[in-house]
Amino acid sequence: MISIKKYGAIDIGSNAIRLLISNVIVKNDNEPQFKKSSLVRVPIRLGADSFVKGKISDENTARMIEAMEAFKLLMNVHGVEKYKACATSAMREASNGKEVAEKILEETGVQIDIIGGKEEAAIISSTDLNELISGEKTYLYVDVGGGSTELTVFSKGEIVTSKSFKIGTVRVLNNTKQENKEVFKKVEAWIKENTKTYRKVALIGSGGNINKLFKMSGRSEGAPISYIYLNAQYQFLKKMSYGERITELSLNPDRADVIIPATKIYLAAMKWSGARKIHVPKIGLADGIIKSLYYNSVEPVD
Repeated sequence: MISIKKYGAIDIGSNAIRLLISNVIVKNDNEPQFKKSSLVRVPIRLGADSFVKGKISDENTARMIEAMEAFKLLMNVHGVEKYKACATSAMREASNGKEVAEKILEETGVQIDIIGGKEEAAIISSTDLNELISGEKTYLYVDVGGGSTELTVFSKGEIVTSKSFKIGTVRVLNNTKQENKEVFKKVEAWIKENTKTYRKVALIGSGGNINKLFKMSGRSEGAPISYIYLNAQYQFLKKMSYGERITELSLNPDRADVIIPATKIYLAAMKWSGARKIHVPKIGLADGIIKSLYYNSVEPVD
């Protein structure tokens, strides 16, 4: 006997807002299968408000309200049973983040949970990441968002340590060079300190930019990307203008600028940990929300 349920996850990030709708398929007593039914991404760059002005603008608040109304309609059409909305660093750091969340709840009925970096990492770790980190190997998990980067060291299938840093693609674009340099130094020190006892470390990359880079590489699913390839791609992207990345590489306008700082962060993490390869399992916060909804580790909104 097969049971099919539909769950929704709303990921309110610093560079974009996403709605993931997934089918959860359970056959007899087997482990559930999570199959993506729909993914909608809208380029509302909250980080440009939060990290520069310290608050979310009235314009973007209005756009978020419209996005949530649209997402609710889409979920109704799909027959979604449960959903959860989570916001990360942009709303967390905005002085009016809670106020905006309350307004959205009042206007749309969508409750937004503003989560911390550790909670974000915990939700993501509930995904298929477990399949990759099992075994005797050591991995540095690097999730690069618009406003923050989450780092987690896994060894022998267990979390050793984790840390969230205020360095992300949108933040890098808006910060001064000196500000970025200071945060990069902190990231470097943390990675070196927490990976020095391991003989061999591989990276696991998470985030929309590394997913795009993996797709551009043409590699088959499950195959890692080498440091040499990623560095060559970084140099290639840097030589192109913003317009060329859009017209010649078919990158979305809100991806064409942030892909460069994202690649720089992944390369730096590989260099400082001594990793020569990066695995890209294509997982993210939205995937973790879907799984946590199913397993009831996150309180759902009906």
